[in-house]
Amino acid sequence: MSEDLNFVMKARREKLAALEAAGIAPFAYGFDVTHDAGSALRALAEGAEEGPVVRVAGRLVAWRPHGKTVFGHLADQWSRIQLYFRRDDLGDQVFTLVDLLDLGDVIGVSGPLFRTRTGETTIRVESVTLLAKSLRPLPFGKEERQDDRLVRHSGFADPEQRYRQRYADLAVHPEVRRRFVARSRMISAIRRQLDGLGYLEVETPVLQPQYGGAAARPFLTHHNTLDMPLYLRIADELYLKRLVVGGLERVYEVGHDFRNEGIDRTHNPEFTMLEFYEAWADYGVMMSRVEQLLVAASDAVRDVLAPERIPAAERSVLPDESHPAMPVLRPPFPRVEWVPSLHAAAGVEVMALDTPGLRGVAERVGVHGVADLSRPKLLDEVFQALVECRIEDPTFVIDYPKELSPLAKPKRGNPELTERFELFARGKEVANAFSELNDPIDQRARLEAQARLKAAGDEEAVGVDEDYLRAMEYGMPPMGGVGIGIDRLFMYLTDAANIRDVILFPTMRPE
Repeated sequence: MSEDLNFVMKARREKLAALEAAGIAPFAYGFDVTHDAGSALRALAEGAEEGPVVRVAGRLVAWRPHGKTVFGHLADQWSRIQLYFRRDDLGDQVFTLVDLLDLGDVIGVSGPLFRTRTGETTIRVESVTLLAKSLRPLPFGKEERQDDRLVRHSGFADPEQRYRQRYADLAVHPEVRRRFVARSRMISAIRRQLDGLGYLEVETPVLQPQYGGAAARPFLTHHNTLDMPLYLRIADELYLKRLVVGGLERVYEVGHDFRNEGIDRTHNPEFTMLEFYEAWADYGVMMSRVEQLLVAASDAVRDVLAPERIPAAERSVLPDESHPAMPVLRPPFPRVEWVPSLHAAAGVEVMALDTPGLRGVAERVGVHGVADLSRPKLLDEVFQALVECRIEDPTFVIDYPKELSPLAKPKRGNPELTERFELFARGKEVANAFSELNDPIDQRARLEAQARLKAAGDEEAVGVDEDYLRAMEYGMPPMGGVGIGIDRLFMYLTDAANIRDVILFPTMRPE
């Protein structure tokens, strides 16, 4: 395989040399485009045999030479269109360039549209410009037309290589390009929704002297000039709440967080989070905000990926591929209480158990390494094993124990619980929210308890953030706060099984 690849790459470099010898620049500066492939297809009126002159640029994804004529297909971000090259139209000199083209080359063409005998809209190429010579062959698969679909048999099926070489994955799989367009549109829809509710988008530090806002192990680095350790943030929360203290009453941030933890189908060390905070609101208000956001996000994804949204001429699928099972969201979402749901699933009042008894329950339900886990972590793991993994439709789990929620206000009427909810769907957490704690004395006590856990070896516990406590002491308005994992949300909305399928460049081991 290596020898074959080297032979192919050598042949392409020989064509590159021939192009340069003929005075043809193999890597252009630009091209004046009048249509993308999709708009060019639509520019030929239904029933018409001839259409306007168009200028289109893209990558050659199919190539069928027939002596003095060549048929090919050019693809851009959204679609593809057939090209027809004829020596008698282009002349010998220009057709020399056509002879030196390869699959994967990036070209620009100009010419009138026409309809072939088979009814396919085609550009009769009158001029062609090489924009970038492809020196490495892309792994295109074979193609065949079935009814109104172009079915591709992928030449790039290894998932790990597709994650590593996302650029090649995008180039040969139009459905992957469309998926990531849908992700971008989803984030834009979320931003519009929050902007419309009067929220202000802000930016907070990624490098932080004290990490906090979540239970996670951080990445540690060192700043040479300041000679001090810094952490990549594990959450945006504490800085956003500082802004509410400062008078910015509704703020949000869409940014990357980092957690130095394991990698699996739902975890990547670098991930995208949305966090938003609203003064004067509690967790009940924030539930309705989350429902609004999820409906807007779902609509945006459906606008791009729903089968009826993709014109027939632009459909290109793998033979075993079905369209994602996109959920139809109908608020209000169900609400279940954390403690009763856990007790019902465990068949015992878990909260009444001492730590050794809790470890026994954890072992029974399959939690690993229970001897090294703190009581809060044991409770969280048992809940995941018995309740969380069984939730399919979007459901709010509400009123968490105080020991699991160091930043949430006590529940009115039951101070052993907190006003916190998490939204779960298909067995995974999508959102986490609180009626935010704004009592600095209570907050200090909880952070000191976390610091003791950290000193005892809990790598996910946080320390005492004195600057955050100082901000609270100036007077922190009551507020509701929400964190939504953008990657997890998009996984749910597109029925993706692996977080790497929804991140353009996931973290991978070195090859």
